[in-house]
Amino acid sequence: MAPASQVSRTALITAFAAVYIVWGSTYLAIRVAVETIPPFLMAGARFAVSGALLYGFLWFTKRIKPTAKQWRDNAIVGGFLMLGGNGLVSWAEQRIPSNIATLLVSIGPLAVVLIDWAILVIGKNPKRGSSPNLLTLLGIAVGFGGLALLVGPDIAAGGGASGLDWIHAGALIAACFLWSGGSLYGRYASEPAEAFTASALQMLTGAGWLFATSLLLGEPGRFAVAAVSAPSFWAWVYLTLIGSLVGFTAFAWLMQHSTPAKVYTYTYVNPIVAVFLGWWLLDEPVGSRMAVASAVIIGAVALITIAKTKSKTVAAAPASSPQPKAA
Repeated sequence: MAPASQVSRTALITAFAAVYIVWGSTYLAIRVAVETIPPFLMAGARFAVSGALLYGFLWFTKRIKPTAKQWRDNAIVGGFLMLGGNGLVSWAEQRIPSNIATLLVSIGPLAVVLIDWAILVIGKNPKRGSSPNLLTLLGIAVGFGGLALLVGPDIAAGGGASGLDWIHAGALIAACFLWSGGSLYGRYASEPAEAFTASALQMLTGAGWLFATSLLLGEPGRFAVAAVSAPSFWAWVYLTLIGSLVGFTAFAWLMQHSTPAKVYTYTYVNPIVAVFLGWWLLDEPVGSRMAVASAVIIGAVALITIAKTKSKTVAAAPASSPQPKAA
């Protein structure tokens, strides 16, 4: 992984903006897409197309030749991220409103910090894992508080809480930990592929895991192209071209050039983007609570961003050991 000091500030800002803004819109897009397209089939088709497009581009421009080990490692990461992460989120959003989904998914930063800490403690490998400092943990706590302020009152007032499907809610929580675990597995791989190549491999192999799951669940037999609504189709197109090719590859690149705690601040900003889009596109009201919650969340992002992850890995280790992406 290249040291942050050697990475263009413009590139970092652009990548963070893509993850913050693009992924802030994908919860709504997934919710619309799964209205008429089975979730695992939808996600599989999404990543198969975007993965093929990215791999084809890289092959024609760079003649990439991933090794067998890189295919294997990224197939494992793809299973965690695409099937365990995105697949479960897509499945859960059949029953869970997107605002509640964003609140539950906000445990992502906590999950990645805890798993990274566990890797250090259990593996006892000074080159893998890190321990968070108090400022990072404080930022996570403040961010979760901001999200609770953002959507909590609506949930408590009856925005789905009384009929919340805890199996699907549990799937969202599991998705956070699976996504985080896969991200870190890729980050510490011994023979990492270049970030964009790794993204293509993960999307292609992840699509395979998703299609296999879809087949096992009998989704193809219940699917009819004629039944797909126009909103679901265009939501799928958006997820494929923008959510995956732009958002996912930006996330993968950031996991090689920044710290997990900083990258995962997107889970605090995404809900703000989602609320803003609702106000802009659907004329949904934005009151004082939204303004306060936004300030709290941005404050949490600042705390985590300025916090230096206190790691038992050599401070220079991230710079000397290439770290693949995540995703």
